Amino acid sequence: MSLLVRERRPEDVPLLAQALAEQQAATQYPVRWPLPIPVEDFLVRPGEERAWVAEVEGRVVGHVAVHTLGDGLRGPFLDALGTDELAELAVLFVAGDVVGTGVGGRLHDTAVEWIRASGRRPVLDVVPVHARAVAVYRHRGWQVVGEVQPVWLAEDFPTLVLMALSARPPAARP
Repeated sequence: MSLLVRERRPEDVPLLAQALAEQQAATQYPVRWPLPIPVEDFLVRPGEERAWVAEVEGRVVGHVAVHTLGDGLRGPFLDALGTDELAELAVLFVAGDVVGTGVGGRLHDTAVEWIRASGRRPVLDVVPVHARAVAVYRHRGWQVVGEVQPVWLAEDFPTLVLMALSARPPAARP
């Protein structure tokens, strides 16, 4: 499998919108579907600092972005972690046919490395109906640091789980 992770380009957005739509029924990501906004606006959001796509054999199959924390989550993360030197890993997904192949992990690691290189701590939020996502994040060292009920999440959904990685990667074991 030939995997390439590169910065997202404008011409990738329609391909990503299609991949997001195709995987949604299986993953329930995003939790609100159809979205109340254009899919393209979900993918490319205000506050985005950087975004990458994954290509397998030349086909765009995944996405991740790094965002500046918005007002809605900044306070809860600041309260939980005692710092605002944070950046959010967001909009991470892969096409259904590449789940479990390492594509998502490569996108994840690219974003985390970029956040850490900028001197900030990686954070993210996840709706706990995405049990597989929560398990994957925990396996990769993310820790739950809080919960919040944002206005965009329906009241009958569980609270949003706030997660963080350590400020620096763990030391390599000999």
